[in-house]
Amino acid sequence: RAGHHDWLLANCLAQSKAMLDGRDHADPHRRVAGGHPSTTILLDDLAPRSLGALLALYEHKVFCAGCLWRVNPFDQWGVEAGKALAAPIRDALAERTAPAEQDASTDGLIDALNRVR
Repeated sequence: RAGHHDWLLANCLAQSKAMLDGRDHADPHRRVAGGHPSTTILLDDLAPRSLGALLALYEHKVFCAGCLWRVNPFDQWGVEAGKALAAPIRDALAERTAPAEQDASTDGLIDALNRVR
């Protein structure tokens, strides 16, 4: 389906943005603190070896970070916060345009993806 890849990329970048900016909400379970670092890796080629290495890296990183920061990396409300931030990111990816008033990290990732696509 056309545009589906843009939505997937937008949600990926929005999750990083949610960790950076956070989200205030009256329901404490839906509140996202923000100020948490994250890593987004862009690969030129997704070969079996690089995919396996990437999966192993992320499994280890998520487990260790969750222990160190005492956060639940499998928090569904954090995922929901990212989904709410994805629409303008998806628009910038779909239209191959400059980012629309995002933070510097998200701007840089959008620019990098638009250059190689």
